Amino acid sequence: MGVFVYLPLVLPLTALPMARLAEQHLHPRSATRLLAAVGSTLALCSTLCLALLMVVGTAQLPGNPLPDGWSDPEVRAAVPYEEKAGLIAIGVLGVVLVACCGTLLRHTRTRVRAGRALPPSTGQGDLAVVPSPDPFAYALPGGRLRDGRVVVSTAMLECLGAREQRALVAHERAHLAGRHHRYLLVTQLAARANPFLLPLCTAVAYSTERWADEEAACAVGSRRAVATAVGRAALVSHRPPGPAVLPAFAAAGPVPRRVAALLDPEPSAGLWPPASAHVALAAVTATVGTAASALSSLNATVTLVGILHAATPL
Repeated sequence: MGVFVYLPLVLPLTALPMARLAEQHLHPRSATRLLAAVGSTLALCSTLCLALLMVVGTAQLPGNPLPDGWSDPEVRAAVPYEEKAGLIAIGVLGVVLVACCGTLLRHTRTRVRAGRALPPSTGQGDLAVVPSPDPFAYALPGGRLRDGRVVVSTAMLECLGAREQRALVAHERAHLAGRHHRYLLVTQLAARANPFLLPLCTAVAYSTERWADEEAACAVGSRRAVATAVGRAALVSHRPPGPAVLPAFAAAGPVPRRVAALLDPEPSAGLWPPASAHVALAAVTATVGTAASALSSLNATVTLVGILHAATPL
């Protein structure tokens, strides 16, 4: 294994140029999917690295629950014995587990509270209009047995014209149709596993908003109407004290960038960005970092499994 087992802990830094590349040059749909896949891969490799360090560092300690064969002289000679690294890995893995469980728990609780705060369906399909003097709008994902709902306050509707109202509702419906909450949750969990992946959370939050903007523009047939709706909604909205709001969908995101992007021509749906030297360098750096992280984790895992299996034959 050697030093390669440590690489997945620091290689997530190579995701930073990928985030910039995706935000600036990829279609928001492609950027969201790509960044979520890269982030989850790097997080899994990083967690696997910690698990390997834990096994290597604690397998030879007296009183451990692992098989006795794992402390044989052959294993000692083949596996780099790092007791301090193993003990630190135990603590870090515990922190990662607690952080990920806390994120999942908060996500579930927020969805449950938001669902309970909604009024019963009034025959408007997935649209729930909440009487409130506070202007807000968000998408509430549904569970396996029910669809999600778009929640809009009466104050928000009063601030927008008819066309802008359609754009706002189309934007929130695009969040539901694209299952954007899943991409956001994946990147949040990845960032809990490795803090170097935190920039991906910001990038995915922005790209999901842009994805919904583009879908809304297609639905209403006007990019300018969506830009106007985004700008006005951001000016008048704030989080209400009443109904629980999913933070990922209540936030408007970097509004000036979104409005500017909507006033520009529609982005290309192609996966690859325009050719240029700095873009190519960023893409290569992120790709090499992700591949190296996955290969390092796989190499260390296969090596350790082979050694320990030979020490404890079935």
